[in-house]
Amino acid sequence: MSGTLSIIGTLSVIGTGPGGAHQMTPEALNAAASATEFFGYGPYLDRLSLAPHQKRIASDNREELHRAKAALTRAASGQHVCVVSGGDPGVFAMAAAICEAIDHGPDEWRSIDLQITPGVTAMLAVAARIGAPLGHDFCAISLSDNLKPWDVIEARLKAVASAGLVIALYNPISKARPWQLGKAFDVLRALLPATVPVIFGRAAGRPDERIDTMPLGAADANRADMATCVIIGTAETRTVVRPGLPDLVYSPRFYGEKA
Repeated sequence: MSGTLSIIGTLSVIGTGPGGAHQMTPEALNAAASATEFFGYGPYLDRLSLAPHQKRIASDNREELHRAKAALTRAASGQHVCVVSGGDPGVFAMAAAICEAIDHGPDEWRSIDLQITPGVTAMLAVAARIGAPLGHDFCAISLSDNLKPWDVIEARLKAVASAGLVIALYNPISKARPWQLGKAFDVLRALLPATVPVIFGRAAGRPDERIDTMPLGAADANRADMATCVIIGTAETRTVVRPGLPDLVYSPRFYGEKA
């Protein structure tokens, strides 16, 4: 029965933020400091400064469920384990994989002390660099069809565009999926004005950061890679031109606000 199992180990799930060391929260840093074993995608583990007694177990970024099960097995043995994601662990990341593994795994995994620490997800970092494009209602959609079919993604794009939501696109393009972002733009061009601003935010907060904006009608999918979060505004989203300074893009707090 629920509540009858005693705690047998600790599993912390943390996010390192968009990539800059300054974007990792103190809470996540504290969780990492007390753990002894770290599971994650290699480049995310590289963002941590681990002590000699802290062990890292790196795996491919597409092995999330296997990684979750391995981490839970170690935590169930009494270890303090840390699972590392980029951004926020609950946004297209490892927290869901951990919960899924617990849901379908052995009963003992339900007695692990699970601590999920919030982090700064990519769309927040990109939005902060350009103004406030998420200032009104918005949604986040992953363009990866590894875990859901493309027709579901396309239906969701149509629904949220018709509803007037700003859209943040994660996993927009990869070598194995070179066509989806271009197709997404085609879907949205049929529903939104060509002047709607599109923000390509790559590696926000890192030395190789690049933030580009262009109207939807001219949006070029080749501007993106897997390190890019793409934010697409609505008919209400505005661009403020500032002489000698970068433009500001924001979505007014009041629906239907006009200049």
